[in-house]
Amino acid sequence: MKMLLSIFCGILGYLLGSVNTSLVVGKFYGTDIRNHGSGNAGLTNSLRVLGKKAAFLVLLGDVLKGIVSCIIGSVAVGDIGLMAAGAGAILGHNWPVYFNFKGGKGVLVSASVFFMMDWRIALITLAIFILIVALTRYVSLGSIIGAIVFPIIAIIYKKDITFILFSAVIGLLAIVRHKSNIVRILNGTESKLSFKNSKK
Repeated sequence: MKMLLSIFCGILGYLLGSVNTSLVVGKFYGTDIRNHGSGNAGLTNSLRVLGKKAAFLVLLGDVLKGIVSCIIGSVAVGDIGLMAAGAGAILGHNWPVYFNFKGGKGVLVSASVFFMMDWRIALITLAIFILIVALTRYVSLGSIIGAIVFPIIAIIYKKDITFILFSAVIGLLAIVRHKSNIVRILNGTESKLSFKNSKK
């Protein structure tokens, strides 16, 4: 019964995660951001293409869908349900069923899931992310470092093996989704964070 509930929570999380906020917000601007900027359906590209107000709505929506999914999973099954629903939300954001399975990179949703798992570890990870972005202005690099750091801190905090493995898998998924960014960083062609609207 617990396994079935966890699977159900994962499916529900996926359906919630598939409501890709950047694409929904983009519709009100008459713009599919996948056709502009970096082509990524996420916060950073929304900021570049649509501006600050749109980016704020994307931030709010992506964080909320991760939190809501985790709350549902936690209430239904406990920690396993939380992680199943959280994983579903991340997968839904990355490969949304409502948008031809072409979504974002799941950084914000992953961050919200990490906060629901353990806010202390997530807060340390967030501080490292902010530091990296402040020093380099590469949001992608901050996201990659954050994905690596979270499971490492989980080990330091002596979390259980399920927690560590789950955070490592989610972190690895985030890194894989940033493979094109990694290439651009190494080539020196990665776009740096800017608060200017780049849509012509």
